[in-house]
Amino acid sequence: MTSHFIELFVITLVAATVNGALGYGFSSITVPLALLFLTNRVLNPALVLIEVALNAWVLWVNRDAIAVVWRRVLPIVIGLAPGVIVGTLIVSKVSPGYLKLATYFILLPLILFQAAGYRRPIQSERSAGLAFGGAVGVLYSVTTISGPPLAVALSNQGFAKQEFRASLGLVRLAESSMTAIAYGTAGLLTPVSLALIPQILPGVVIGVPIGAFLIRRIRPETFRRICMSFDAWIVAFGISTQFRDLKIIPGNSAYLVMALVGLIDIWLLYRFFSAPAYRERAHATVAKLDSVGSRPAQ
Repeated sequence: MTSHFIELFVITLVAATVNGALGYGFSSITVPLALLFLTNRVLNPALVLIEVALNAWVLWVNRDAIAVVWRRVLPIVIGLAPGVIVGTLIVSKVSPGYLKLATYFILLPLILFQAAGYRRPIQSERSAGLAFGGAVGVLYSVTTISGPPLAVALSNQGFAKQEFRASLGLVRLAESSMTAIAYGTAGLLTPVSLALIPQILPGVVIGVPIGAFLIRRIRPETFRRICMSFDAWIVAFGISTQFRDLKIIPGNSAYLVMALVGLIDIWLLYRFFSAPAYRERAHATVAKLDSVGSRPAQ
């Protein structure tokens, strides 16, 4: 057991609650917070092994749609393999401090784009499947995060609701399984990492049903914006801390980065909560994108 058992339980409980409500967000919240006291090399393998089981369960629940979707997502799955290999090499070779900093820099724009309500469906996923799969493979094996870009890409393909979930489960099971194998080959499945699994599981088991309960009482877009706002501050704090520790920016001047991100986030929240027309348009956009899951595949 690590000395941060309580912190890790609280973090994964909050992250699992968000995931239970939104269907994604577990890694995007767990990673930036847990990296404040763990390294990618220790944290990632534990998260990946847990996600193998979770993704297998999602795919099993939606197994009736596998025969319909597997050909359409096959280019993405094929593209995952080289991306996972590259990402695993990065995790095993790059200095932990600089890897943390890179992870935060990858997460920050994704979080701010979501906090801003920016959603632009990706066009021509079939022809771009291999390249997209490679990019997702690198992103996942380095950060264990892939849900937001995958959800945007797959929602634009017009899958029926169960087909969308089966596609997401198939791709994510492939990426988590490939990454687990790559981590094992690279010697990253250490006893220290494996010891985190029993500390993470209780938060997952408790948090997911809580999130499912909450989302029935809060508008999904409002809940998502609040979660992304919280995540933006955490990532900004992580960047500032790494800038200071790596002596890229000396002393407390490093926290000017956090202040800048905080100002951007406050402005985004103000725009969302103070402008009824903008807020309703955001809710309408989410409803429109979500409705893609209810249309038959073309």
